[in-house]
Amino acid sequence: MHKRNSIVFGAVLIILGVFSLMKNFNIINFNYFSIGFIMSKFWPVIFLMIPGLLFHYSFFSKRNNDAGILVPGGILLVTGIVCQLSVIFNIWRIMWPGFILAVAAGLFELYVFGKRDKALLIPVTILGGLSFLFFMSFSLAWLFKWITKRLFTAIVLIICGFFIILKSIKAKDV
Repeated sequence: MHKRNSIVFGAVLIILGVFSLMKNFNIINFNYFSIGFIMSKFWPVIFLMIPGLLFHYSFFSKRNNDAGILVPGGILLVTGIVCQLSVIFNIWRIMWPGFILAVAAGLFELYVFGKRDKALLIPVTILGGLSFLFFMSFSLAWLFKWITKRLFTAIVLIICGFFIILKSIKAKDV
């Protein structure tokens, strides 16, 4: 481990330890500083995005000249983004096509930074297209459900109320 990386890692451990001590002695009373809370909300960053970024760093810093290392890097990075958004906003039902997109992204990076083998564009296009199709269908279905749940019921109630009022006004006139 490099000196700079060791210093950053050590500083993070010290900060986590200080927060843990402060919480244990009731100096701070936030549940947000517990290791369990941090792990439950940010596990995609820790276990997926950081390793994905390390694969990218390895390639772009010229430590590894094989563009094949970008395939797992791209897959881990995109999967981490999908999982992180899903954890924070609880939108797993919408974001699951991102797992298909992750493979397409990894292969596309191999195409762009590798030997530009056009055969790679076939699975990239198929997987990317499927991911887009599923994203659109599930997000539009969710949006339609949200609109109908939030707006449609209210609009139907308002229209029914107007019809009842108009009907009772017409009944008085007769």
